Amino acid sequence: MLLTMKVIFWVSFGAIAYNYLGYPIILFFLAMLVQSKSDLTFLLGRSSRRRSPTPSYQPRIAILISAFNEEAVIEAKVENALKVNYPSELLEVLIGLDAPTDSTVAILNRIQSPRLHVFHFQNRRGKLAVISDLSQQTSAEILIFTDANTMFSPDCVRSLVRHFADPDTGAVSGEEIRLVRKVTEPSGESLYWRYESALKVLESRLNCCLGANGAVYAVRRSLFRPRENAVVEDFQIPVEIRFSGHRVVYDPEAVAFEDLAPTFFSQFERRIRIAAGSFQVLFGNPRFLNPLNGLPTFSYFSHRVLRWLGPYFLTLLFAASLWLASRPFYVALFALQAAFYLAVIVGYWRKRRGNPGGIFFVPLYFCTMNLAYIFGLLRYLRGSQNMAWKVTPRQPPAEVLSAKGGAQH
Repeated sequence: MLLTMKVIFWVSFGAIAYNYLGYPIILFFLAMLVQSKSDLTFLLGRSSRRRSPTPSYQPRIAILISAFNEEAVIEAKVENALKVNYPSELLEVLIGLDAPTDSTVAILNRIQSPRLHVFHFQNRRGKLAVISDLSQQTSAEILIFTDANTMFSPDCVRSLVRHFADPDTGAVSGEEIRLVRKVTEPSGESLYWRYESALKVLESRLNCCLGANGAVYAVRRSLFRPRENAVVEDFQIPVEIRFSGHRVVYDPEAVAFEDLAPTFFSQFERRIRIAAGSFQVLFGNPRFLNPLNGLPTFSYFSHRVLRWLGPYFLTLLFAASLWLASRPFYVALFALQAAFYLAVIVGYWRKRRGNPGGIFFVPLYFCTMNLAYIFGLLRYLRGSQNMAWKVTPRQPPAEVLSAKGGAQH
């Protein structure tokens, strides 16, 4: 039994350490090798390290938006989409009304633009069903997906589209900047998003980037084949495009701004929904784990699968440490874990009382993220994830965009 517990301890510790530290280090060195190869090829052959520029590449594009109750943001969103830096004759905006019950319809009826097309749906079905229908209403070569409360930077669309000049590119993800409300405390989320953004930059360089940012991403229309029941379409669609042999690119220069979820608990609900969709992808696509796929499978397992299984490794690590606590080395490790989880409890207690989490918010964020994977798995196994999720309260975009000084990745 002693040996078994030691094995459980070190396997769990190794899986967690590899996922959060080992994998990024490996990515960094692989990216260095790729860059060194490019530099060496250039020095020896004097051939260009970059693809030939294609400034004339300007395909027709369509910005697709699924809107439920978006009265606080929809007018500013339409104005923002119509004013992006892209030829107006090549851009159209399609909005699918997912049976709203507020004044969203009345607001859109007041907007007059030949490039704006609004489609009414009587029954609420969720984002994926709406954007799937919208994709059939346009002949644009590139589809750009975004949310009603997401505002593009002026060059965001152009930055997304430029990558499709390469015929191998199937999808491009932009960079979402989370904006801070006074009622939220983004320190943990900010740190996590910066970490994830760094990973996506490295994965994109190695052509093993898999997911996209649901608030700002583009797909070649000929490759847009959504599954009817995909909970997180912004992961399901790009990952299938990558495993079909096309590139998925992450461009941090394609920037969009979005308001952070207004409360700690609404953020937690959002993470549970994403987790349920992640397990849907995991169990529904065993072929993604085929090692013959090379780097995409390496990235999928190292970055995604181990992250989704993280809470179970953490639980096993804690239990094994407790069992082995009669030995000095394991006593110290158990004490460190106990102190960490005590900080989580203090952070949660402070949040429940309406106080800032302070230094306790980072461990609280880490644990709630892992707890969301547990609830997400249970929700997936029960089949209780509703495709039409509850919309979080929106902040008027004028206030959001004036808060750029508090933007968080």
